[in-house]
Amino acid sequence: MISHSSLISGRNPAVSAVRHPRGSKSGTGTGNDLLQSGCMRQPWGQWEWPLTLSSPERAILELLDEVPQYETFHQADVLMEGLRNLSPRRLRPVLVACRSVKVKRLFLWFAERHQHAWLKKLDRKDVDLGHGKRMLVRGGKLDRKFNITVPESIDAVG
Repeated sequence: MISHSSLISGRNPAVSAVRHPRGSKSGTGTGNDLLQSGCMRQPWGQWEWPLTLSSPERAILELLDEVPQYETFHQADVLMEGLRNLSPRRLRPVLVACRSVKVKRLFLWFAERHQHAWLKKLDRKDVDLGHGKRMLVRGGKLDRKFNITVPESIDAVG
């Protein structure tokens, strides 16, 4: 899931936030590598060309990489609210491979905010949340559990 803004800017959040399979810069490794990186292959078109897509577990991390510069907290909140069927088994390797501390903290913050059932089953042992505080918005409130600054009102634009 690559946003319109990243297509215009030429920036691919998937490359910056989540590692690709070893030996593959484009995420087009073997089937097992693709699953580990949160990608999947699907035949497309008349000739069934292989199309590499992000799984829902990876796609939400790609979107969160765009917050708050290109996506709003409100948009991310609405999308996270609907993600009731994520798989903790598929989510864990994607979170472990994610290089962005901001993205991982924000993902877990939204997951706790919406009290998703899959969060209780998610093994967070190897998920590195880094150290120190991350200011995501000026004038927001600090969430002390994840050390991120979020808007006072999640419905705020920005």
